[in-house]
Amino acid sequence: MADSSKDIQLRELKDMINDLKKMIKTLQATVDAANKREEALTQERDNLKEEIDLLRKKLFGTSSEKRTLDIPGQLNFFNEAELEQDPKAAEAEDLEAILPEKTAKKRKARATDAERFKGVPVEKKYLELSEEEKLCPVCGIPLKEIGEEFVRRELVFVPAKLKVYEYYSKSYECPQCRLQDIPVIKKGKDGRAHMLYGMASAGTVAWVMYQKFCNGLPYYRQEKDWKQYGVEITRATMANWVLRNSEAFFLPMYEYFHRKLLKRGFVMADETPLQVLHEPERRAQTKSYMWLFRSGEDGGPPIILYKYSETRAGDNAVDFLHGFKGYLMCDGYSGYNKVPDAKRTACWAHIRRYLTDAIPKGKALDYTQPSVQGMLYINQLFHLEDVIRSKYSSFDAIKKARLEKEKPVVEGFLSWLDQQNPIRGSRMDKAVTYIQNRRSYLSTYLEDGRCSFSNNLSENAIRPFTVGRKNWLFCDTPNGAQASAIVYTMVEMAKANGVNVYHYLTYLLEKLPDDRMSDDELELLAPWNETVKAEIELNNPVPVSLLSGDRKPQIRFLGNHHSGSGNLYHKSFRM
Repeated sequence: MADSSKDIQLRELKDMINDLKKMIKTLQATVDAANKREEALTQERDNLKEEIDLLRKKLFGTSSEKRTLDIPGQLNFFNEAELEQDPKAAEAEDLEAILPEKTAKKRKARATDAERFKGVPVEKKYLELSEEEKLCPVCGIPLKEIGEEFVRRELVFVPAKLKVYEYYSKSYECPQCRLQDIPVIKKGKDGRAHMLYGMASAGTVAWVMYQKFCNGLPYYRQEKDWKQYGVEITRATMANWVLRNSEAFFLPMYEYFHRKLLKRGFVMADETPLQVLHEPERRAQTKSYMWLFRSGEDGGPPIILYKYSETRAGDNAVDFLHGFKGYLMCDGYSGYNKVPDAKRTACWAHIRRYLTDAIPKGKALDYTQPSVQGMLYINQLFHLEDVIRSKYSSFDAIKKARLEKEKPVVEGFLSWLDQQNPIRGSRMDKAVTYIQNRRSYLSTYLEDGRCSFSNNLSENAIRPFTVGRKNWLFCDTPNGAQASAIVYTMVEMAKANGVNVYHYLTYLLEKLPDDRMSDDELELLAPWNETVKAEIELNNPVPVSLLSGDRKPQIRFLGNHHSGSGNLYHKSFRM
């Protein structure tokens, strides 16, 4: 019996040990799971800290993308893979061989008052003595003028003055023929019917457009401005001027520029959100988009086009670029992949921004950080691109220099990229994912010297729209949004081709291009046409820098009378 009781006790102890082992495994699994959850929470906390640091940097930090030269010799340390692939790569990467010893640019000398006011009419004002002061205080004899001395210079602003021109046609009759019952009557004509929509002159409509689309001044602010000059022009009136005249007279030029763009071999694109309040079957808060398409750096005259669309779907780019064949520079948006016959090129500025955002706070000079290592490659590429562009003017020479100097750096960057294994969900993980998704486009720009290295030109062209959007906030209707796209196109086309914006808008509204004109006739109105530039300069001999706001033009209104036949004059809008 004793033996059997011991056996039973032994079995119970063994069962207890097994239960304890199972309990230990369960507890260990629970602890491991808790540790994993803790690690996940810790990583999530670190990722959120990264996001907070990034948002603070975006909100309070500098927005400049200016680069500085990195510590000499540091880049070669991280180019080990590249140097192993090509022993000559070290020579290609040697910045000292292609950059001057002193890379710091000299600060531009401050312009003098005479240089800043050059071309502005000068009126001399003399500081005279009173009649009593012109007498000698010693002997009382009148003083004699012996010269003049410069005291100071002032810039005087002369506000605009409004005028109303009422046109009357004078009639003349032959008195001799009247006696013979053969009346001969002639009426004065200027051969220019008022064809603009509304009673405003070409210069007045152009000024409203210039104020909104160049200076970002909404109609309701312009409405207040007009009252200072003694007239009441409602925002609805100004909106009608812009909407109807741009559709009638700017649209033919817009479509001509579009046809010219499609014939180019290098195009750049970008897009930005826009709010349109009254779109059919859409809520007012729904996002719409303004697209920007422009010519590349191929040596031809710059062409810049805006386009409104309800969505960001890639089909919008497909429709607009229908018939285009060539290189397309854009950001990482996958919608552009739908454009057929377009060879995508990647924007290295976007690559740099993702790596910049991935640099931990206070670690910009810590070369053990992967994001800082990647930035060294990017910075060298930008330096090489600047030097090559400044040194060579022919596209063949640019291509050759890129292949010799930049290709090894690109290959080294890609080798470095393959070695990265960042923490999932971190800023560096997002940067690596972004770059890997565009890997096939990173080297495309090396194929042709006319290819752009970044999409900065497009971003610079769409920036005036984004700046203006901060002031006027939204468009009311789709027609208004498309009219804005057309006027913005004319404004940016004038800027890009070195033509005064206000004068060019006035010029087009005076020439009144229409859809019956051939491309040869429309070419004569393009801002890159030297004849157009000469005519604008001839008609505006007084140098007026509207872009710097030195002086406003004299604004004229046409009266309700008009002359000529076949005019498209409509009743003026209520003011």
